[in-house]
Amino acid sequence: MLVLQENISLKPYNTFGIDVKARFFVEIFTENDLVELRNHPVFKANKLLVLGGGSNVLFTEDYAGLVLKVSIPDIIAEVTDSQVFVTAGAGVIWNDLVNYCVENGFAGMENLSLIPGTVGASPVQNIGAYGVELKDVFESCEAFELSTGELKNFEYDDCHFAYRDSVFKNELKGQYIITRVNFRLFTRIRINSQYGAIQSLLAERRITHPTITDISKIVAEIRVSKLPDPSTIGNAGSFFKNPIIERSKFEGLKHDFPAMISYPVGQDKVKLAAGWLIEQCGFKGITEGHTGTWKNQALVLVNHGGATGKEVYSFSEKIIDTVCSKFDVKLEREVNIL
Repeated sequence: MLVLQENISLKPYNTFGIDVKARFFVEIFTENDLVELRNHPVFKANKLLVLGGGSNVLFTEDYAGLVLKVSIPDIIAEVTDSQVFVTAGAGVIWNDLVNYCVENGFAGMENLSLIPGTVGASPVQNIGAYGVELKDVFESCEAFELSTGELKNFEYDDCHFAYRDSVFKNELKGQYIITRVNFRLFTRIRINSQYGAIQSLLAERRITHPTITDISKIVAEIRVSKLPDPSTIGNAGSFFKNPIIERSKFEGLKHDFPAMISYPVGQDKVKLAAGWLIEQCGFKGITEGHTGTWKNQALVLVNHGGATGKEVYSFSEKIIDTVCSKFDVKLEREVNIL
């Protein structure tokens, strides 16, 4: 049975730790809960915000509508000779799923270790890290259509995945609630250690034939060294996307800034390291009021305690303007602003 609450603080439900209120709040654990909610007068009379782990959102004001916390549980695996099909409920903590797969020898997710958030949000954002994106292990997902109350299956091609992007952030934004995600993994090891930080730690430990457990542990160690723990310092991980620019423009920037960090993206485009750009503008580890950037990673904005969402947003605007002035590159926020 649904438990609808009123005027609830959202501070425990967003990793930035911003203290705003939701006019209405409800947590759902099954698809039937969604059916019941859709017929509720509060649902029909209010705008809706769907929350997973609250790890990719910045609240700048109270939410004058209905906040829905998706907590659908369970992980199920079906193993064949060389492949594994894993289904996870949208409310499963992402890192719990990764750990489950690594512990059972299911290869493919290990580079995505320790990414905050829940399974349901992973296709929306096409989460990624260290050379792997959600789309690389995605098979399909089930989603509840708000207008009809029906469940629909989305195959890979339906999702229009791009860098930190999908159809759920664009054409279908606000129309569906993802309930379960199906993944295709492998029983044979397929190691991806192309990122320099991973290679360095493997070499340092003299690991020449890494397992998926080795990769998972190393990725987790790298993330812990760079990113603050949201339980102690409010943050939403990487606040900005790594910008992708034309190769011709990159060549000019590389001439002026030889140390610029970059990664090729196809033949004609180059991805820049947003953290490096921000650091070159003098923002790494600084504090302004109650907010600032993390001491080990300029890409991460933090709440040192008592920050408002508007304060964090204004600080991010300052970073965007400064980077644009220095490099003529416009940073985009990865975090959703509400």
